[in-house]
Amino acid sequence: MSDTRYDVVGIGNAIVDILGRCDDAFLAEHGAPKGHMRLVDDATISKLYGAMGPAVEISGGSAANTMVGVSSFGGRAAFIGKVADDEFGRIFAHDIKAAEVAFASKPVTGKAPTSRSLILVTPDGERTMNTFLGISTDLDQGEIDPATIRASAIVYLEGYLFDRDDAKAAFREAVKIAKSAGRKVALSLSDSFCVDRHRAEFIDLIRGGVDILFANESEITSLYETADFEVAAANAAQDTRLAALTRSAKGSVILAEGLRLEIPVEPVETLVDTTGAGDLYAAGFLYGISAGLGLETAGRLGSLAAAEVISHMGARPNTPLESLARARQLVN
Repeated sequence: MSDTRYDVVGIGNAIVDILGRCDDAFLAEHGAPKGHMRLVDDATISKLYGAMGPAVEISGGSAANTMVGVSSFGGRAAFIGKVADDEFGRIFAHDIKAAEVAFASKPVTGKAPTSRSLILVTPDGERTMNTFLGISTDLDQGEIDPATIRASAIVYLEGYLFDRDDAKAAFREAVKIAKSAGRKVALSLSDSFCVDRHRAEFIDLIRGGVDILFANESEITSLYETADFEVAAANAAQDTRLAALTRSAKGSVILAEGLRLEIPVEPVETLVDTTGAGDLYAAGFLYGISAGLGLETAGRLGSLAAAEVISHMGARPNTPLESLARARQLVN
């Protein structure tokens, strides 16, 4: 459409990621379930922060990471999220704007602090997230900018935000605005624990308003309460127009109205940190779809972006994804 200003707008938690390394014993000592995200309070994250080793701080959050990935491919991305008027809020805004993602959300004064996630990476590259949600989950319909939604080809929703009623209402408002403007809606299920908390509502949203569904193997099997990926995939194919299901080293499966494509992983010399793999897969896929490159190329771009981000610490690409895509002849 001629009035499309952004290829994708993401709506999600505005979180500052604090990345550090640890061993399995540290996770066990602090009761952190390896490979998952757990919600913690301010006291717990402060204790972890004090006990861990050196750390790197950068703006993060699942949907925000995805928008940075879209921008790295050369796409036009925007992000909607809530930050406080504090040091971490300023870190978040500076970093995401520096990545050429439009971010116009105004900082809030006098309420909860900016959200942060302490991401602990073990020697095997697995990441364990300890998230203090702070002000980000206070996102409500007041943050939803109708003009930005209408000006975006795809609206990408982060499942993590489903933990508060106001945020759910904001999601539904965004879906309503997007649909009325003829835009596509994408949803990431975010985490299997998140799915466990909101299964019925996720299924209703998927059946009623989602055009593109993203999930990894544990999330999609949790959604349909089965241990069998193929059973879950068959259910997803019935409930969605388009689903991109990631399976770690097995690659990804794309399901679209009777079509099934299996996309292999992009080779990685050394697995360093799996943080952001799903976020960056979504970035490549969304960029490919918004650019009209077809499902197979979109899936390959997703694999390419995921491979880049797991080859180093952190959930943001170190190498411009557009240049990698050109080198693989996936884009012109």
